[in-house]
Amino acid sequence: MKILVIGGSQFVGRAFVTEALARGHEVTTFNRGVSAADLPGVEAVHGDREVTADLERLVAGGRHWDAVVDTCGYVPRVVGEGARVLSGHADAYLYVSSLAALRGWGADPSVDDDSPAHDCPPDAGPDDGDYGVLKAGCERAVTRHFEGRTLLFRAGVITGPYDNVGQLDAWLWRLRAAEGGRRRVLAPGNPDLAMRVIDARDIAAFGLHCLDARRTGPYIVAAPEDHTTYGAWLAACAEATGTDPELEWVDDDFLLGHGVTPWTDLPMWIPDAPEHTCMWATPATRAEAAGLVCRPPAETVRDTWAVLRERPAPELPLANTHGHLSGLAAGRERELLAAWDARRGPDTAARRT
Repeated sequence: MKILVIGGSQFVGRAFVTEALARGHEVTTFNRGVSAADLPGVEAVHGDREVTADLERLVAGGRHWDAVVDTCGYVPRVVGEGARVLSGHADAYLYVSSLAALRGWGADPSVDDDSPAHDCPPDAGPDDGDYGVLKAGCERAVTRHFEGRTLLFRAGVITGPYDNVGQLDAWLWRLRAAEGGRRRVLAPGNPDLAMRVIDARDIAAFGLHCLDARRTGPYIVAAPEDHTTYGAWLAACAEATGTDPELEWVDDDFLLGHGVTPWTDLPMWIPDAPEHTCMWATPATRAEAAGLVCRPPAETVRDTWAVLRERPAPELPLANTHGHLSGLAAGRERELLAAWDARRGPDTAARRT
C-alpha cells in the first residue's frame, strides 16, 4: 500500500511508520519537521496541517494514496480541512480518536463499540469543547469527507516506546532513582486494580491489518480485561530498570486529602471507586474479533526503558509535548511518605511489596 501518515515522527505516528515500512509499504509523512526527525525510508513532506496551501502542495500533481493515517488531529475544523483536501487523493482514512469521544465513557460501564459520541460539529474550533468532545467532532469531520471510507480507532490508554505523553516514562524514571539499594517509593491506591493499557505498536499493527482488509467504521482499541494490574505494572517497571524498590501502597483517601492529583501526579492512578474505575472497563470486543492482539505489558515496559535509558535522567515532574506534567517531584514524595508514616503511627505495619 501507499500510505500517508499525518505526523509520523512521534509515538503512535512513529509506530505506524515503523510497522508500515517493516511490511514493505510505501510511506509518506506530512509534518512540520520540528518535533522529531523523520524515520529513514519515508518520503518526508514538511508542512503545517493548519495551512491549506501546505496541504494543497502535498497533493500537487494529482498524488494518490491507498490510505491516510491521522494520529495527531485534535481540532475538528483543522482535521476537516485536511480531510477535504485529501478526499480526492486517498481511498481510506484511519483516524486515531479516543474513548473520551464517547458519551458516558469513564462513568458508564456499559459503553461499547456502538455507543454514541459526544455532540460536536465537524467545524468546531479549539475552544468549542474539551478533549473528548473535540475528538468526536474530528470523527465527524473525517467522516463527512470520507463517507463510507473512514476507519475510527477509539483508543484507550496508549503507551510504549517513544511515548510523548510521559506517564510510563515518569514511573520508569522514579523507580530508576532507587538504583543502588532499596528505597521506598510511594505507590497509589490498590495494587490489584486492573488496567487496560495498550502499546502503540499494537494499534499500528491492527490498523494496517484493517486497512489491508478494507475495514471501515468505529473500533474501540484497548487491551483485554486481564492484561495487567497496577501492581504488576509497577513490578514490570522495577524489573526493566533493574531496581528493587520498596513500594509503599498508600490509600486513595489519604492521597486525595493531601492534594495529590489523580492521573498526573501519580500517572495512571485513579481512585478505586466504581465511578472512576469503569474507565478501565470498556472492552475492545469488535477489535479483538477482527484480529487485535496486545503484547505482554512487560514487553512494552522493557522496550520503553530501552529507549529512555540512553537519555540523561530528568527531574520530575516530566513535561510532555502538550505541556502537561507527569510524576511527583522527589521532595513532594518524601513529604507525602512522612505524612503517611505519621498518620499510621509507629506500630502500624506498612502495606508494602
